[in-house]
Amino acid sequence: MTANSGSPPADVLIVGGGPAGAAAAVLLARQGRKVTIIEKSAAAHDKVCGEFLSHEALQYLEHLGLDLGVLGAAPIERLRLAADRLIATCRLPFPAMSLTRRTLDEALLQQAARAGATVMRECRVDTLERSGDIWQAHLNNGAIHTGRSAFLATGKHDLGSHPRPQGRQNDLVAFKMFYRLAPAQQAALVRYVELIVFPGGYAGLQLVEDGSANLCLLVRRDRLRACGGHWDGLLAHMLRSSRFLADRLQGADPLLEKPLAASSIPYGMLQRRSLDGLWRVGDQAAVIPSFSGDGISIALHSAHLAAEMLQSGYEADAYQMRLTGELRRSVKMATMISRTVVASPHLVQLARLYPPLLRPIANGTRVPAHLLLNRVNLFNRVNQ
Repeated sequence: MTANSGSPPADVLIVGGGPAGAAAAVLLARQGRKVTIIEKSAAAHDKVCGEFLSHEALQYLEHLGLDLGVLGAAPIERLRLAADRLIATCRLPFPAMSLTRRTLDEALLQQAARAGATVMRECRVDTLERSGDIWQAHLNNGAIHTGRSAFLATGKHDLGSHPRPQGRQNDLVAFKMFYRLAPAQQAALVRYVELIVFPGGYAGLQLVEDGSANLCLLVRRDRLRACGGHWDGLLAHMLRSSRFLADRLQGADPLLEKPLAASSIPYGMLQRRSLDGLWRVGDQAAVIPSFSGDGISIALHSAHLAAEMLQSGYEADAYQMRLTGELRRSVKMATMISRTVVASPHLVQLARLYPPLLRPIANGTRVPAHLLLNRVNLFNRVNQ
């Protein structure tokens, strides 16, 4: 599927095929719009992501037509908080599941194609610019694709001509590794997500659809440097600091040759305005600290809000300001907790004294439930 500047412009041009971009493509195509989505990868692949799907994400994915049971998503019901040893356990105040990004992203892109969107794979956008009323995406192969509206959905990676503002916690490096746990440890992790705090950072551990365990973590740059600046040193530091994690990984086999890594992520960032007319969704609109487990929910929420407001005739700037208003409290709270935990990991011991504290934290660091329900219902009414 090749287009160029001589072809009629699409109604909507979407750069990036992750959850936010693919979800927006599904919704806009269902409205009858001509949608082109440009994804740089040839096939869906693993990404640095905790892969936690909270109840907000589950409802949005159902609305998009995905059957997570068929995809094999692993159910999650409870949370364990640990440091050196187990601190507290609680039941999550909402249903949750876990699904790898390679499975989720591919399913959403296929759903976009079924809805009628043109999905272009293995195409990298070098620049995205506006000429009059038309957006132009210049690809690395020299092709130019055009659209009357443009969505920026490149996830954690900025498009050079449209950088994100600084976040409130900019000194973290993210890593991700899959493990095949020993049978007893795998059984202990069934239906749990575990949050493990160590000096300089924290990690999340949960099973995914094939029974392997996803260890995804954030660490301060200075702590990473103190560990030699590499994964082996960091892992050794985490295992020394947490007997809980050392026990969980005892006898585990790493499933990747090396961990996935990402840096320069502006945690706590909210894109408050869009004075250039670009619709920013997912991590291009807001970046919540990973411990909250709400990144995919925010991606899907932003896609629904943007599609609804574009259909209703709003401009991108109005959308961006509304999204900021809806997410400001949860992103601010999550960032404050993340910074506190990284700077003073001993404070998580307070949860040992009062475990019920974990439930309001879990509720307070996500998209408010009433906005979620209103968004799906309003979107359905707008498109009837």
